[in-house]
Amino acid sequence: MALAETPHPAACPACVALPDAADIRDRASALAGTATIQLSLPTIHCAGCISGVERALNGVPGVTSARVNLTLRRASVEAGPGVTPDALIARLDLAGYEAHELDATALAATATDRAGRDLAMRLAVAFFANMNVMLLSVAVWSGAEGVTRDMFHWISAMIAIPAVIFSGTPFFRSAYGALRGRRLNMDVPISLGLILALALSLWETSLSGHHAYFDAALSLSFFLLLGRYLDHRTRASARSAAEELAALEVPKALRVEGGAETEVYAADLHAGDVVRVRPGGRIPVDGVVIDGESEVDRSLMTGESLPAFAGRDTVVSAGEVNLTGPLLVRVTAAGKDTSLHRIADLVAVAESGRANYSSIADRFARGYAPVVHILSLTAFAMWMWISGGDLRLSLNVAVATLIITCPCALGLAVPAVTTAASGRLFRKGLLIKDGTALERLADVDTVVFDKTGTLTMGAPVPEDLGTVSRRDLEVVLALAEASSHPLAQALAQATRAAGLRPARAEGLREVPGHGIEATVRGERARLGRASWLGAESSGRTATWLRLGEAQPVEFVFTDRLRPGAAEAVAGLRAQGKRILLVSGDATPAVRAFAARIGIDEVLAEALPAEKAARIAELAAEGRKVLMVGDGLNDTAALAGAHVSISPASALDAARVASDIVLLGNDLAPVADAAETAIRAKQRIRENFAISGLYNLVAVPVALLGLATPLIAALAMSLSSITVSLNALRVR
Repeated sequence: MALAETPHPAACPACVALPDAADIRDRASALAGTATIQLSLPTIHCAGCISGVERALNGVPGVTSARVNLTLRRASVEAGPGVTPDALIARLDLAGYEAHELDATALAATATDRAGRDLAMRLAVAFFANMNVMLLSVAVWSGAEGVTRDMFHWISAMIAIPAVIFSGTPFFRSAYGALRGRRLNMDVPISLGLILALALSLWETSLSGHHAYFDAALSLSFFLLLGRYLDHRTRASARSAAEELAALEVPKALRVEGGAETEVYAADLHAGDVVRVRPGGRIPVDGVVIDGESEVDRSLMTGESLPAFAGRDTVVSAGEVNLTGPLLVRVTAAGKDTSLHRIADLVAVAESGRANYSSIADRFARGYAPVVHILSLTAFAMWMWISGGDLRLSLNVAVATLIITCPCALGLAVPAVTTAASGRLFRKGLLIKDGTALERLADVDTVVFDKTGTLTMGAPVPEDLGTVSRRDLEVVLALAEASSHPLAQALAQATRAAGLRPARAEGLREVPGHGIEATVRGERARLGRASWLGAESSGRTATWLRLGEAQPVEFVFTDRLRPGAAEAVAGLRAQGKRILLVSGDATPAVRAFAARIGIDEVLAEALPAEKAARIAELAAEGRKVLMVGDGLNDTAALAGAHVSISPASALDAARVASDIVLLGNDLAPVADAAETAIRAKQRIRENFAISGLYNLVAVPVALLGLATPLIAALAMSLSSITVSLNALRVR
């Protein structure tokens, strides 16, 4: 039976967990009386799915609780030791939900966001401490003198010193690491400014001075932490795609020895072992078929939308799905040696390369930090000479200079814009995962699209059923409903939707790799491949029906275009970007689709490594590439591109490898994202210009001794607010 472009966007491939870790986990769960089972739910998309999945899982005997996370598309199930993942997956399959087992231990490392909670807690402490010290400062500014003023200053010190030490820990830790490595970063002047502001304020308080600057130190801490937190939030959903690939697994396989089947961990298999893969099962190893005939869905590995015939001597790979018949496979590679793990290695290498991208803020910081220290030291030396050695005055001027040049506005310049732009794009259906994604997207001059599941929905749709007789359609429905083949399922759904009822069929029998047959109204009826029915293939995605001795009837399928795909391609071309279509699908289908959507450059039948290599070639030409893809075969290319986007329906690992996730089905926002990125980068540059202009005016004022540390802190706060308001223009 011919295969269509069938969506399996987020099915779990066969990465193998270590058996020792699994054994330990199982024993621990047994001792505790319950086990936690993690399931991937790649097809859920709404609140109704959540309630449906939880209702199905809670109906399984032995399950104590089931919770679904729609964002991660996962279910966490607490169950007794007698409940197996296979039983839960089978129940969900009956309920109409695709599910796969996940390695909970491997995923635990990415499940928490301790850094975000830590920053939020420090930000809250800085804010509340600053508000209290500001209230005390108002009393001093209002004319409190003598003992009253000193008391307010000491109370401020007791609030500010522990608050700054606690809130400023991220800056102190970073600055210490930089100095230990004999280099400077933006956190060095920040830390120095905070420490000197506290020290000078404490000195002034001990000498019963008129001015203390505890509020300035807290204001610095608050605004800088705000920038750091905003930056973190844009990165919070990013994690390693290589780790995600390692967490997805087919944990066990059926090894055949002496005619007997034994369930073993896939990691325990060796080259030469023989495993049985049942219909509907995912192949856990790389190997060669030695017995049996079936069709294999290779869409996850190659993007190829047509299931391939698998018979004796056919080479198969881990992660592919056996569709129709049982297969005996001789293992050539298992565990870390499989093609799936090689893809994970490609992804890890690509991720490490992209991590070397230097943001605008990072490049600016390299020259900024030394200048700040030189200016502050110059101010101190100059005023020591002018004042004849007045240490108190000289330190005040030096600290004011350090505070006024403190990169608070710079710290907000990028995250404020990124957050505003991310919010705008989120409302349009795009989730920005990486803090530098918008900067990189603004540089893009070339866009590479995958085909199946990206520009198309990956679902076969039959054409022109109205030209087929009702009698034939009733026979088709009877046969198609009995098959699990993607084309048969699509036919069954379409004919049911047309209000038809199936003809009565007897002796239904599926012939692996060929199709399905039965006796209908006294005649033999077959639905399947053209060659099996004696028809001549047209080269299109099709299946055929033959009833008795009548001429075979062809049912042609198309892959439905994703909404907004044509608009996205046209919009990106209007921006002057080069557009390419790189797909693992067959050459005729890819070329026909490219002509349909208006893409001139095509690379068809591309393997995962070839996709990544094409991205690398474009990068070597100096191109800044945006990759848009959804499958396992796209993961290495997504990670290797300058910036990448994947739809929410994509494989988990592909979504993780991407910088941006398309939340809905409409692809049109991709072109808008490119325009928004350009505007965001312009706002970032404007913010740096604002910060530079502020320093150009404020630094001479501080050097001349006309600004106290308090005035410096107020000026710094004003520049930060200005930068934030400018960032909001992106929205």
